[in-house]
Amino acid sequence: MLPMADQIQTLQEQVLQARSNGQKLNIVGGGTKSFMGRQGCAEAGTLSLAEHTGVVEYHPVELVLTVRAGTPLKEIEAVLAEQGQCLHFEPPHFGDASTIGGTLACNLSGPARPWAGSVRDQVLGIRLLNGKGEHLRFGGQVMKNVAGYDVSRLQAGAMGTLGVITEISLKVMPKPAATTTLVREMTMDEVVEYMNRRAGEPKPITGACWVDGKVYLRLAGAKSAVEATAEQWGGQVLADGEQFWRQVQDMQHPFFDDPELPLWRFSVDSTAKTPELDGPWMIDWAGSQRWYRGQASLDQLEPLARAAGGQVSLFRGGDRTGEVMHGQPQALKTIQQRVKKSFDPDAIFNPGRLYSWL
Repeated sequence: MLPMADQIQTLQEQVLQARSNGQKLNIVGGGTKSFMGRQGCAEAGTLSLAEHTGVVEYHPVELVLTVRAGTPLKEIEAVLAEQGQCLHFEPPHFGDASTIGGTLACNLSGPARPWAGSVRDQVLGIRLLNGKGEHLRFGGQVMKNVAGYDVSRLQAGAMGTLGVITEISLKVMPKPAATTTLVREMTMDEVVEYMNRRAGEPKPITGACWVDGKVYLRLAGAKSAVEATAEQWGGQVLADGEQFWRQVQDMQHPFFDDPELPLWRFSVDSTAKTPELDGPWMIDWAGSQRWYRGQASLDQLEPLARAAGGQVSLFRGGDRTGEVMHGQPQALKTIQQRVKKSFDPDAIFNPGRLYSWL
């Protein structure tokens, strides 16, 4: 079990002092996701959860884990591995310091997302420090408990603008008995239909990604089902399949290497045609997530994303002083501003990190 380090009292005191002084706070865990969102407020102080770590409760038989938000992902996964279990949503590691709190705040999930669900789907409950310094509990620690689910899941993708996540209860899952990856050459024009057809079959598929002219399908589950599907579908078995998916999960694949080109994330209908743009693409999540590297503006790409049934955001690089998230209609802006005010009435936390108006 990981060492316990409860910093709640210190964190509460910092929030109360900031509120009293009219100071803003940038919430930081391991600091590996600082490239995401808009440029932070330079005048804000830092509220660090790096020392708020440790497993609070773990019940392997019940498949439930409760952990402090500053706990590094690699340490959580090591504890789960001892019991043959894992975080089913495959959180990306942007470094050894990547934490579970930052993963939820940024709503990050890996290649298995369409089949295993997102980090948001795995959350059973949270504890949260609001802008008044109150330490609140939402949801529960068992799968049957649905009280507070909506509030817990509101934190997914809020980037800390609604409060300080201090503790998270999650569903965990057993590791699959067998895994194999099939690869074959295919053009971008062909691959969307192909991946959707395969994803629609009742087979143990847990990954479908296209990059550099090749489509990769991951099968995971009972050994007999994996072997039978691999024989039926055909294709070359990738010897280092685990390494490939780890590179995609952690965004360490060569596709992501070019620091000069901004990285755009399209979240669209899985069957939509890929927009015609100059620059390289990676298609993941059986077509639902598409990465594009190229010089463009949000104004140029938003109409293309809407036509594909989804949204686009500037994930990394580019100008981060302006908006980086897909624009919202006024009705949704109003709702989000009201939610923000209810959790953080003095707008202390991560000002402007998600949107300039929040």
